[in-house]
Amino acid sequence: MSDAADVQRVLNGDVDAFSRLVDRYYERCARFAVRMLGSRDDAEDALQATFLRAYRSLGKYQERDKFSAWLYRILVNQCRSIAARRNQRERVFVREEAVLLNAPDLRPTWTGEEDEFVQRVLAELDPLLREAFLLKYVEELSYEEMSTLTGVGVSALKMRVKRACDRLRARWEYIKE
Repeated sequence: MSDAADVQRVLNGDVDAFSRLVDRYYERCARFAVRMLGSRDDAEDALQATFLRAYRSLGKYQERDKFSAWLYRILVNQCRSIAARRNQRERVFVREEAVLLNAPDLRPTWTGEEDEFVQRVLAELDPLLREAFLLKYVEELSYEEMSTLTGVGVSALKMRVKRACDRLRARWEYIKE
């Protein structure tokens, strides 16, 4: 069943249709949230807020938009809000290394050593660079889709991805020396 059909069913009163949408997108959203926030607890908060907001806002969803893009827009904003609140509260970026290492594979073609390295460097990146890198290379979105999700221009997103890649490359070369 298509996303649009499930959305229409929810709007017509079939609450179970929303659980199909949650099941369809939960893993992808969880992977992004854990990697973006570095904490399973914060990621869980972002996911709950995202799906609750999506449910309450389904009437605003437009079929011409891809449901996954619409949902990711909500998720990105929730992750940003949670990260901002946490940073205000702690003023220190805290990473739960075990959570990051147990997150679903970043890229199946990477070795364990590469994945661990990428996780450490991603955690050190500025959140906006990390967000752009994850959307591009983990979620495999186009720059146009990323722009729609984040509200940031394509050229700015390309620059963020480039900077993130440059930092990853520089750290990799440093480690390999």
